Amino acid sequence: MMRSVWWKYAAIILLIYTFIAGFLLDVPRLPILHETIRNLYFHVSMWFGMIILLVCSLVYSIRYLGNSDLKTDLWASEAAKVGVFFGFLGLATGMLWAKYTWGAWWVNDSKLNGAAASILVYLAYFMLRNSLDEEQKRARISAVYSIFAFSLMMVFIMILPRLTDSLHPGNGGNPSFGKYDLDSNMRMVFYPAIIGWTLIGVWIWQIRIRMALIKEAMYTLEDSRKQE
Repeated sequence: MMRSVWWKYAAIILLIYTFIAGFLLDVPRLPILHETIRNLYFHVSMWFGMIILLVCSLVYSIRYLGNSDLKTDLWASEAAKVGVFFGFLGLATGMLWAKYTWGAWWVNDSKLNGAAASILVYLAYFMLRNSLDEEQKRARISAVYSIFAFSLMMVFIMILPRLTDSLHPGNGGNPSFGKYDLDSNMRMVFYPAIIGWTLIGVWIWQIRIRMALIKEAMYTLEDSRKQE
């Protein structure tokens, strides 16, 4: 039993450590950022979790196109749901950070706009799924769209901000955090935070899959009773 759940305990421990160490350990005293740099442990690590979950959705979408197994489509769609949930958390923490560093909840920044556009692209993915009734058709079209959505997200949040002016570190000519201010104390929290948030995301993903399978089994049982 412990072998199958150890990573869940690890996720809880890592996030407790992230919250405690993230607020108590010293951070670099930088102009403008000051104490808000602590949001790196939440905003950025949540985005890492989002990207990893959406990569999982992409992989299972591609697998569905190869095997036409509806369970594979279920894994892909639930990973996308949890990934987008993390995306909303990333947007919320990013807006909070922007308010205290740039003076506004939202600024005309290429990465901010790209992040919002990426979320909208994935919301369209869910709308597409809900508009189709036939299971195989829905799964096939959704799998193709998932590839398209992930490709657009990479363009919006990884490529365009590096080609245009952006206030974000590591974009638009600005140096990244690791090059000038991510000291050893911050690395001791930042890397565990990424692992912790990602494991929590995977945990939620598993729970949602189990809930969907139980719901499907209940519908099947109900239909069989009606036929009797």
